[in-house]
Amino acid sequence: MDIDRFWQFIETARSSAATVGKPLDEVLVSLLADRSPQEILEYAARFDEVHDDLYRWDVWAAAYLIGGGCSDDSFIDFRAGMIALGREWYERTADEPDSLADHPAVVPATQAHRDEALFYEDMNYVASHAFERLTNAPDAFYEAWAGYQTADEHVRAEADLGEDFDFDDAEEMRRRLPRLARLCLGPSA
Repeated sequence: MDIDRFWQFIETARSSAATVGKPLDEVLVSLLADRSPQEILEYAARFDEVHDDLYRWDVWAAAYLIGGGCSDDSFIDFRAGMIALGREWYERTADEPDSLADHPAVVPATQAHRDEALFYEDMNYVASHAFERLTNAPDAFYEAWAGYQTADEHVRAEADLGEDFDFDDAEEMRRRLPRLARLCLGPSA
């Protein structure tokens, strides 16, 4: 599955979810469950690729500000949430994590101290749920995935996380993510 087809699945599901009033992950599971097992595995591989591409310190810092902290597990959910936002917001976040200060969900979430904004755990399980629905076998996805990964010739390069920095250093966060820091930490002293 090429990157355009992957994002087409996401956008189709986003549009449908808004129309029918169902959670995005459930709509995406339904869309994928109508595909072949191979296509679901290809979706999972592409999801992992775009998910891994956001594994960077600057993106983690944005998640840390928005979430009022961010564990390893929460960062997994945050990156899934970036994918759920669709290609435009995903790419904006990848280019400049501070741009999330412009996202319509961020301002009200930070004002209401709703730390879960943009964190979307269920998006991480879309492929496995679709595969299970298609095959009616609970562990079939993980068995197929293990075989798919072994057969996959694409070797991922080690991620470049960028420069590590202290997320608890408010001045450093203000320097690196000024707009998000202003929203989440308040004005500088």
